[in-house]
Amino acid sequence: MLARNRFLLLVVVGGAVLAIISLSLQFLNLIPTTPIVEERPFQAADGGAGVALGKSRKRVFPVPHTQEPNPISEAYGYCNIPNHTEQAWEGHSPADYKLLSVQVMIRHGDRYPLYSIPKTKRPAIDCTLSVNRNPSHPLLNSFIGHMGLGGRGHWETSLSSVPRLPNHSACEMGELTQTGVVQHLRNGQLLHQTYKRHNLIPSDWSPRQVWVETTGKSRTLQSGLAFLYGLLPDFDWTKLTVRHQWSTLFCGSACDCPARNRYLEEEQRRQYRLRVSDTELERTYADMARTLGLPTRQLRAANPIDSLLCHLCHGISFPCTTVGESGTKGCLTMAQFAVIRRQQLDDEVERRRVGLYRKYAVLAMYPYLNRTATKMERVAKDNEAGRQPRAEGEEVFTLSSAHDVTMAPLLSALGLEEARFPRFAARVVFELWKSPPATQGQPKKKAGKGAKAKDGELFIRVLYNGNDVTFHTTFCRSHNLSASQPLCPLKNFLSFVRRDMFSVTSKTSSNSYDS
Repeated sequence: MLARNRFLLLVVVGGAVLAIISLSLQFLNLIPTTPIVEERPFQAADGGAGVALGKSRKRVFPVPHTQEPNPISEAYGYCNIPNHTEQAWEGHSPADYKLLSVQVMIRHGDRYPLYSIPKTKRPAIDCTLSVNRNPSHPLLNSFIGHMGLGGRGHWETSLSSVPRLPNHSACEMGELTQTGVVQHLRNGQLLHQTYKRHNLIPSDWSPRQVWVETTGKSRTLQSGLAFLYGLLPDFDWTKLTVRHQWSTLFCGSACDCPARNRYLEEEQRRQYRLRVSDTELERTYADMARTLGLPTRQLRAANPIDSLLCHLCHGISFPCTTVGESGTKGCLTMAQFAVIRRQQLDDEVERRRVGLYRKYAVLAMYPYLNRTATKMERVAKDNEAGRQPRAEGEEVFTLSSAHDVTMAPLLSALGLEEARFPRFAARVVFELWKSPPATQGQPKKKAGKGAKAKDGELFIRVLYNGNDVTFHTTFCRSHNLSASQPLCPLKNFLSFVRRDMFSVTSKTSSNSYDS
C-alpha cells in the first residue's frame, strides 16, 4: 500500500511539472493552445485519400534532408489545393497584449498558365464562378453578388476597367481560376476568425483604416477582393479605395535603383549558366521536344513547366500530340516534369549559396519595408498613452495583393531564405503589438508626482502562410527568447530597415538605394 501511494504521488507531481513546463513553453515560444485549424479530407499526391494533420510552425522551412526532396510532392505543395488542412497562428500573443495593426502581402491565387505548349491542347478549365463546381466555399455566392456592387467603391483610374471577377468559360492566359478565388476567401476568413476577438478593424471602420493596393493584373485585383471579402464579409464599398501599384515590387515613387538592376542581371546570368550545365535537364527538354515534334529551343522558350503545373494542380493529364505522318501519339510524362522541378529546387539552393539574389532582394524591397515600418510608427504614435487619436484613425489593416516576384524577394530581404518558394495564395503578415503598461512579471511602479506612467512596449511578429517565422528573420534571429517579453522588439525591425539590411550589399545607409 505504501509503495502504491508513493507511485501515485510521483504521478501527480510529474503531471504538475509537465503542466508547468508546457505553460512556460507556450509563453516563451508563443505556442497557442487553441490555434485555428480546419481538418478536412484531402486527396494525396498518389491519388489516395487521407486526413491532413495540423502543421508544425516550422514546416514553412524545409526539413534538413538526408536525401533529395521529392519534386512531385513539392509541386503539390505549390498548388495549395484548398481542401487541405489550413491553420493560422496569426493573432496569438501573451495575455493582455494589444494588437495595433496588421499588414498583409498576398500572392495571387491559382491561375491559368501564362504560356502555352505548342502543338498541344490548352488545359480545359472554366474561369467563371459557380457554387456548384469544386472547389467551392460558403461565401462564394455572396461574394459574387457583392462584387456586382463594386461600382460604389473608389478605384484609381487605371483599375476601373479591370474585371472584379474571372469571367471566361475558357480561361484566358494568366486568369484567376475559381480555385484561386476560393484560396483567398479561405485566407481572409481565417484571419477574420483570428482577428475578430482583437477588434482590430472596428465595425464602423473609417476609409483611412483599411488600405488596399494591387498591381494592375486582374488576378491580383480579384485575389485581393476575395481576401478582403473573407476578412470583412459584405464590406461597405463606399468606404473602400483600391489603389494601383505600378511596379510588382510595390516601390511606389522610389523604383529607380540601378544597383538593384545590376544584381538582378547577374542573378539571371547565374540561373542561365546553371540550367545549361545541367545535362539531365537538357536531355529532358530534347526528349520532350522530340515527342511534340518541336525544336528544343522553341519548347524551352514556351516555358512548359508553367503549363504542366496547371495540369498537375487541376488533376488534368499531361498534354499529348499527334506527331508525323504515322500519326504517332506522344505525351509528356510525370518523369519529365519531375526533372524540371528538380532543377528548380537545385536552383533555389544555388541561389542562396551565391547570394546575388539576396543583394537584389534587399534593394528591391527596401521601399515596401520602409513604408511598412513608417505605418507601424504612425499607428504606434496614435496609440500612445494620453494622446488623443486621430478622428479618422490610422491604417490598422493594409492588404497588398502581389506576385511571386514580389513575395520571393520580400522573404529573402527579411532573411527568410530557407522558406519555401511562394505557393499560390501565399501570405506574409506583419503584426504590431503593444504590451500592457506594467509588463508581465514586473511589479507596477507608481509614477512620481507630475510623472507619466510608462507606456507599453512595442513588438513585431512576422508570419508566413500562418507560421510564426519572426525568430528566423535577420533582425530577430539573435533575440533572447527567455527575455521578459518573448516577442521581437519593434526597434529591431526599425533599425534593420533603416540601416542594417544594407550591410549585405556593403552599403551603410538607405541613401544607397538611389545609387
